Amino acid sequence: MAYIDLKNKLPGIVGLMEYSPETAKPMSQLAETLLRGPSTLTSAEREMIASYVSYQNECHFCHSSHGAAAAHHLDGDMSLLDDIKDGFKKTDISDKLRALLNIAKRVQILGNEVRPEDVETAKKEGATDREIHDTVLIAAAFCMYNRYVDGLGTWAPEENEAYDESGKQLAKEGYTNSIPK
Repeated sequence: MAYIDLKNKLPGIVGLMEYSPETAKPMSQLAETLLRGPSTLTSAEREMIASYVSYQNECHFCHSSHGAAAAHHLDGDMSLLDDIKDGFKKTDISDKLRALLNIAKRVQILGNEVRPEDVETAKKEGATDREIHDTVLIAAAFCMYNRYVDGLGTWAPEENEAYDESGKQLAKEGYTNSIPK
């Protein structure tokens, strides 16, 4: 149970958004822009960045939700959630995405942990300035989302399969269509 009475039994950020629709709207719009808006990074890649950062932050709900969305942008294989935890050993990702994930990890630790050589490596792998910008912003935003979810002690289903339907919905319909009215 959450640390405060949310007046609902919904998991993770879903329960928080139901509790506070006035903050749900801008937070959902930000997620929609970051993860589904125009970008040379695919929505699957951006969801993987969000899931990876969330895993690093030990936010099970966000890691699983965004890993499931990434899976549904790809082939729907929910084992992606475990592979994200394992450092993408089975999932075929580009060297560019690996370099961007390294930047995301550094942002997750502390923003000033990003080094010029991290950015240069990403650029050598083909990352544009915009992709580097978006990676840093996704990582920073998900640190906020993760702290919101876990700071209020929300609950989250444990098993990957529990996120299958919501991942499919996020991949298909997005974030602004899922906020409370």
